[in-house]
Amino acid sequence: MKKGETYEGIVEKVLFPNKGLVKIEDAYATVKNAIPGQKVRFYVKKKRKGKAEGQLVEVLEPSPLEKRAAVCSIFPECGGCLYQTMPYEEQLKMKERQVKEMLDAVIREKYEFQGIRRSPQEFGYRNKMEFSFGDAEKDGPLTLGLHRKGSWHDILTAGDCKLVHKDLTDILNCTLTYFTEKNIGYYHKMRQQGYLRHLMLRRGSATGEILVNLVTTSQERRDLSFWADRLLALPLEGKVTGILHIINDSVSDVVQSDGIELLYGQDYFYERLLGLTFKITPFSFFQPNSRAAEILYGLVREYLGDARGMTVYDLYSGTGTIAQAVAAVAKEVIGVEIVEEAVEAAKENAAQNGIHNCRFLAGDVLKVLDNIDQKPDCIILDPPRDGIHPKALPKILDYGVEKIIYISCKPVSLVRDLAVMQERGYAVEKCVCLDQFVHTCHVETVCLLSNRKPDTKVRIDVDLEDYYRIKDAKKNQN
Repeated sequence: MKKGETYEGIVEKVLFPNKGLVKIEDAYATVKNAIPGQKVRFYVKKKRKGKAEGQLVEVLEPSPLEKRAAVCSIFPECGGCLYQTMPYEEQLKMKERQVKEMLDAVIREKYEFQGIRRSPQEFGYRNKMEFSFGDAEKDGPLTLGLHRKGSWHDILTAGDCKLVHKDLTDILNCTLTYFTEKNIGYYHKMRQQGYLRHLMLRRGSATGEILVNLVTTSQERRDLSFWADRLLALPLEGKVTGILHIINDSVSDVVQSDGIELLYGQDYFYERLLGLTFKITPFSFFQPNSRAAEILYGLVREYLGDARGMTVYDLYSGTGTIAQAVAAVAKEVIGVEIVEEAVEAAKENAAQNGIHNCRFLAGDVLKVLDNIDQKPDCIILDPPRDGIHPKALPKILDYGVEKIIYISCKPVSLVRDLAVMQERGYAVEKCVCLDQFVHTCHVETVCLLSNRKPDTKVRIDVDLEDYYRIKDAKKNQN
């Protein structure tokens, strides 16, 4: 294959997260956003050290796995989800295989792989969504929704998105109509000019409580009370408990706050999991699929086992959901979280739930660990998508605890960290997957590791593309 040339082929399999493998003669190309079994046309945009990276041009023939029609109006152009034309069972099989093969490429000893658990909800499961303002084409009408697949600029209106509850799409459509009528424009990232940036919506699955967050720049001054009144008049199944105006003048395209104005109600909402109530603020981390999170926390408690008399560290603890879920089977749980408002919410949540053996500390895990006098007997890790900071991981492993439970929403980061953990003497005992992100390429993985003697001679290979090439070559030889 040559850079810049166009090829056609069948997608043999998809590597995590969304890299389709297409074999052309004796070489493979990776093509993003493809489904196993599709016949695709792609051009090679990069080629380095024998590896070709293709850009999808056209799906020539659908996959035999695509057995149902799309359920929203902007599929497949939207980058929000990839696999809604695949039956859910096929999605589960694909994700299970992806994670299992990644783990097999890095884990050197025998371990128990416990398959994948399904999400209790296939649609309407997300309790949080960040929608962007923009346009679908240059100088086109105002849009509000999700990025076009592969585009940094184009925004498609997600007025019938099926990943969220209908209450949230009703709020989206009402908001878009209002600002279109008022002829209020969006923030242009390149020119760094404009007003409307994001609409961040959060809804409790069990409570139906909704927190609406409109994110704008400070470049214009607007009376947003009329917009808020429109939202409050909507006939929703749930109830709006708070409407916030968040100022964000950052150049980067992320939702963050330079100031908050409360337009209505309160700046938080409540959700219930496993009989516990949690207060969630605008920027608090909370598992995005509430019902699947109950399964996740059950798995963590199962892996933890009987921890009576033990001190458990819950690192990257968010609003303290995991800490409180395991508090009943532990002597004490110490949570560490960098977002201060999440830590305050965690403290309030524990008090409200009558849990007195949890304490929560605000700060970076790398620094906070130096200031905790009480050493852990067990550690639970639930880091952000990019995994554990490379300087923090050795410090965590230095405790030498007998048991570590690692929760990961990105298997690529997980296998990288597992390589280090194995070299430091930890062995993977069990792993299980949980599909929190139906129709997307993402998947949650939980690993139980136990402490053994270090084996610094073990060499860990985590170049997964090379792994599949070697595996395929051996298969052909046999």
